[in-house]
Amino acid sequence: MSSFEPGWSKLFGKGRQVPSQQGQARAKSRFGRRFAAIALALVAAPLLVACGDGGFRPLYADLGGGRPTTEKLAHLQVAPIPGRVGQQIRNELIFQANGGAKPLPPEYRVEIAVRERVISTLVQRSGDARAQVYNLDAKFKVVRLTDKKVVLTGTSYGRAGFERFNSIFSNVRARREAEDRAAKTVATDLIARLSAFMATSA
Repeated sequence: MSSFEPGWSKLFGKGRQVPSQQGQARAKSRFGRRFAAIALALVAAPLLVACGDGGFRPLYADLGGGRPTTEKLAHLQVAPIPGRVGQQIRNELIFQANGGAKPLPPEYRVEIAVRERVISTLVQRSGDARAQVYNLDAKFKVVRLTDKKVVLTGTSYGRAGFERFNSIFSNVRARREAEDRAAKTVATDLIARLSAFMATSA
């Protein structure tokens, strides 16, 4: 419904209708929605065209014409890693690779070297730290067993903070929990990178 605003009839003549503020707002809102829809279509169109057969695809999807990624991961051998944290990483990798099932004959071997550091934070004037950050670096390489060629290298990182207490037992427990969290972070990153590599390998 149109409305007249006082004073405007003198300028535009009697009977000339001027849109109310509410009507103008509705018109602007409709225009904004139309503009956003057009802009979205212009942006999405080239992306959809680019996908095609060689575009995005689910990482673990079985699209036919080759082995699924989950089966390739089951042929992965993880070499022993020294230390308690290294063993945590190895156990997590093996479990995520085959879900706890019996490993299949290996085709690739993952070799990992870890480096651990602890950084103190919230250091008081007395020199005592009220908190620390456990840093875990895992340098890895993937070796293809058929020809002993290194096909993938990289480094994964894990960080976990923990508090410091007056009790020695509490400090040991807090650090161990931080180590386990960092080890799981590294293993999750590693399995994601290994899965991406396996998805594109033969």
